[in-house]
Amino acid sequence: MPSHVFETMGTVVSFAIADAPGVADAVTAVEHHFGAFDARFSLYSADSELSRVASGQLALTASSDELRSTYASALRWRDDTGGAFTPHRPDGVIDLNGTVKALAMQAAADELLDRGCTDWCLNAGGDVLCAGNQPDGSPWRVGVVDPADRGALLFSIPVDGTRHAVATSGSAERGDHIWTATAIDRSYLQATVVADDIETADVLATAIIAGGPDALASFVERWSIDVLTVARDGSLAATPGLTAALERP
Repeated sequence: MPSHVFETMGTVVSFAIADAPGVADAVTAVEHHFGAFDARFSLYSADSELSRVASGQLALTASSDELRSTYASALRWRDDTGGAFTPHRPDGVIDLNGTVKALAMQAAADELLDRGCTDWCLNAGGDVLCAGNQPDGSPWRVGVVDPADRGALLFSIPVDGTRHAVATSGSAERGDHIWTATAIDRSYLQATVVADDIETADVLATAIIAGGPDALASFVERWSIDVLTVARDGSLAATPGLTAALERP
């Protein structure tokens, strides 16, 4: 199954999809969705709408419906996670990077499904969203890297059933880049969340790193997710749905 690769949002996006009539147009549409989100929300581009809000050139109240609704959604996640996830940097700047990559992935997925593409796997910077199966009919498997050795897999997860989104967050690759509205818990080096949708997986993976074991226990009770964590001492722990992942890389 061919893999298509492009760079956007400061990361690499790749997705595997079977060759079929219209696939080239589908690939172009996927790239367009990521490009549109990046153009609006990137804080690395001075011309983006969010950068203009951050610099004071554009009032938040005068920004687009898309920006304000995305910000409102991020604020709901902040409230739902008790502040373990926040769209605000320590200096108060609105930073929606914690949700917009997932939203771009979902928009791309919706586009593929609308076009009748039923078997594909989309990977954006290590976060994965899949549909259908591999060419041999088996479920997609998502490999998660070892935070102590970025060239090795720590475990792999079959993506099947309704939970077809996998997100991993941690400080091993990018350093301590996560901020929170509360004190950061340092218990976990890495957290992987499997969920029904990629936004939930992405947000809660970040919030577990920030909130630690107490946040993890709360989230597992409130959301339909499975979680596998890597502690600072290298020990692994998993919810029941991912216990088998610890037994086989």
